[in-house]
Amino acid sequence: MVSGWLAAPIAPIHTLRAQFHFVVILVDDNARATRQSGARKEKQARRMASLKVALLTSSRSAAAAIAVVQTEGGAVAAPAAPRSRGYGWTIFAGLLASIATLAVLMHMAGLRIDPLSRGAVPYYAAAALVLALGRWAPRLMPRHGRALADCAEFFGLFTVISLLGATASYPIAALTGGMHDAALQRIDEALGFDWLAWDRLVADHRALQWLGLAAYRTIYLTPAILLGWYAWKGDKAAAHRFLMTFWLAAALTLALYPLMTAVGPLSYLWHGPLPYLPESEEWQAALIPALRAHYVDLAQLRGLVSAPSFHTVAAVLYIRAAWPHRELRAPLVAVNAAMLLSTPVEGTHYLIDMILGAVVAVVAIVAVRWLMAVKAGPRLAAA
Repeated sequence: MVSGWLAAPIAPIHTLRAQFHFVVILVDDNARATRQSGARKEKQARRMASLKVALLTSSRSAAAAIAVVQTEGGAVAAPAAPRSRGYGWTIFAGLLASIATLAVLMHMAGLRIDPLSRGAVPYYAAAALVLALGRWAPRLMPRHGRALADCAEFFGLFTVISLLGATASYPIAALTGGMHDAALQRIDEALGFDWLAWDRLVADHRALQWLGLAAYRTIYLTPAILLGWYAWKGDKAAAHRFLMTFWLAAALTLALYPLMTAVGPLSYLWHGPLPYLPESEEWQAALIPALRAHYVDLAQLRGLVSAPSFHTVAAVLYIRAAWPHRELRAPLVAVNAAMLLSTPVEGTHYLIDMILGAVVAVVAIVAVRWLMAVKAGPRLAAA
């Protein structure tokens, strides 16, 4: 009887408890759904942040960049502008520093450049062409004008860097004293390198002479291909990185050159009639003494640096720049490998000259990469 008496009030209690549990479960499900939605939004936000970092730090951001467009439902990837930003102000600052340094060196050596000489006319013509293409090509040729203007800019900057470097070698050579061929030759002997045997091999084979001379003269072919490639792809950042690396490598080479001036192994080692006269030997031995007498003919600029070998510097830089591009890798590596093989004879370089050149190139590559990482820091912070 007691159980029957209790059953009446207990039944509604069970009903209320069931309703309470249902409400609790419903609230818990809503809370879980809210947490899951928040987690999805947080995950999308992290994904967007990662994409922004990738856009800012990618070395080929112009060719493969994507822009992230925010919508209510999340993020949508869309193609970005095909052309990348460069490092124009950094290059401009480097060129100003180079011009100021060259002016000081020319004054110290008592050398002068005649801006009205016939030898300067081609440079004025090239500068006018670069400026004209930069201004008018994008307007007159909407499809390819921007690429043509960028190509002209890159070629112009490379020419200025090369001209400043070649000119700076003249006062540096004029300010030096003594030759270091004996020390360089002793190092080659310690390395087991026989320059005379290498020279005799080339002298005995006419085909090697032709191939070596052609390969040695390709020092300006590879950068023309690389810079044209960057312009076509719209990768101004990559072009500027290459130009900065080339500029820094040239500056390091010129800074080390006074420590090891030399006439070269042919003039130092060979005595008697020459079966084959390399290109560099036609002028190198007599030019440095003439500069020390404060005479220079800038209508015929020549590379004077013996060590480090700048042909080796250039070859390493070119191979490194071409390596990421599958279409360019094989031909440009082959061309520059041939240039390296031709350098001992055609450039009349000791082997240690080339080793030092390779070291300079690696240092320049690493230094510019570090500089770009430092410059990327503020951009990431601003993002």
